[in-house]
This record gives sequence, C-alpha cells and structure tokens, in this order.
Amino acid sequence: MTPGGSSPRSDLLGGAAWIVFGLLVVAESLRMDRFTAMGATLYTMPGLVPGIFGALLMLLGLALAWRGWRHRAALRRETPPAARLLNRRVLTMLAITLPYAIGLVGRVPFTLATCLFVAAFTWLFTPPEATTMRRVVAAIASGVLTTAAIVLVFEQIFLVRLP
Repeated sequence: MTPGGSSPRSDLLGGAAWIVFGLLVVAESLRMDRFTAMGATLYTMPGLVPGIFGALLMLLGLALAWRGWRHRAALRRETPPAARLLNRRVLTMLAITLPYAIGLVGRVPFTLATCLFVAAFTWLFTPPEATTMRRVVAAIASGVLTTAAIVLVFEQIFLVRLP
C-alpha cells in the first residue's frame, strides 16, 4: 500500500484511466460550438471550462500513475496475485456509469437519467452500516439536488443545452 492507502497497481491503472478520460473530455470540449458567428471570444466559448477540467484530470491522472509506477516494485513483493484484480468498487462504478453515459443520456430525458444515476450511485456507495432509511433519503436527496444543480448551472448560467 502507498501512503495514501491505495495499491500501486490501482494507482497506475487509475491514473491511466484518468488520463484517457481527461483526454476525451478535452477532445469533446474542442468539438463544442464556439459561437464565433455570434461574436463569442475564447473566454466565452462553452468548451473552455470542460477543457480546463479535462486538462486538470489528465495532469492529476499523470501524477497518480507516476506514484503507482514508483511503487510498483513494492506491489510485486507484498501483494498476492488475487489482490491485483480490479477493485469491486471500481467495477460497480463502471457497471452503473457506462449504461448511464452510453445507454441513457440522449435516449431518456436528461433530468430523469441523471437523477436515477446519482441516486443509484449514492445508494450503492453509502456505507453499508447506514440504515435503510438513511440510504434512501441520501440517495433521493442526492439525485434530486445534484440534477437540479447541474440543470441550473449549465442551462441558466453557462447557457448550454443539455441532452
């Protein structure tokens, strides 16, 4: 384990995943309409903030991968082969994120898809010792409030149409 509590292998793989994801975010932000015909400048184009976030994700992913790379020798000495498999939490996250991003967004109303996704994510990652009522309330509140915040910020402040 590294000082932060994660394994070097998960740091290396996670860092690589964040680099790829950040690169995809930057690529998609560059594809967004720049509204130059309407007199928009570089600083007012809708892809600027997502592009900056994507670049930061790539930078932080690089730092995480570098940390994992440096500690990989310790992993080989200390960790049994079964522990090298992907973390169950990562698989759970992928199992709900990919269907949301690939299957729901653009096919069902964005607000419904996002609310359900955030609620499911919250339900699955709330500590298991929490009562069922607390998990339900946290999931519903997170889904509704997160969706409302996303719609408000993107549609009303950044004037970006959501799918």
